[in-house]
Amino acid sequence: MTANDRDWSIQEIARLAGTTSRTLRHYGEVGLLEPSRIGSNGYRHYDQNALVRLQRILLLRDLGLGLPAVAEVLNNETDAPRALQNHLTWLQREQQRLARQIASVETTLTAMEGGEQLMAEEILDGFDHTQYKEEVEQRWGADAYAKSDAWWRSKSEAEKKEYHEQHAQIARDYAAAHSAGADAASETVQAIVARHVDWLNLSASVTGGPITAQRLNGYGDMYVADPRFAANYGGQAGAEYVRDAFRVYASGLPLVE
Repeated sequence: MTANDRDWSIQEIARLAGTTSRTLRHYGEVGLLEPSRIGSNGYRHYDQNALVRLQRILLLRDLGLGLPAVAEVLNNETDAPRALQNHLTWLQREQQRLARQIASVETTLTAMEGGEQLMAEEILDGFDHTQYKEEVEQRWGADAYAKSDAWWRSKSEAEKKEYHEQHAQIARDYAAAHSAGADAASETVQAIVARHVDWLNLSASVTGGPITAQRLNGYGDMYVADPRFAANYGGQAGAEYVRDAFRVYASGLPLVE
């Protein structure tokens, strides 16, 4: 037996994945993860392809997607290496951000315990949005970044938290509608888009004014093209769903400012 022919029992996979055999069996029952073979004793076994699929399932679950949404993503993203590469890019960025936050908290604790002077630059490292300064300036111009930076810094911590939560809820609602099979042009989905546009308009100083059809369609295309944005909506398929919903909604907006 070669390395590629090896498989693992359901108990081994459950232990390695930090889950239960019952969960893995449920994944099989709903068509998410079929065993590669079933032994004479009735035990399920999983080969390397099944392990890769399980890895993708767990990654998508970590993004907060329900099982129907996970199935939708897997069905639409059949190129597993490409999908994993996109997710790896997102994870690496998160890893860098979390590493900075960990170092920041450790520095703060050390300074406090030693009675040392606290440095704002060290305390807040990893918590700011200026890491995207160069990218924003290249995409929308230095003035757009300056305005967005001023707008964001004017917010209280509670307002910043609420702003992020509003978008998180919008993303969850898209995922739920998508998994339920709701058409992008349906009243349900268009109501979500209306909330999304209201959310985008909260940062009018950043976007340059109320959302137009041109700008909304541009956002939709960007969500699909950039895996960092696509990850917010469950991956490529979710981003395409949002883009399609944007296009329908944009037909009722002014074309340009």
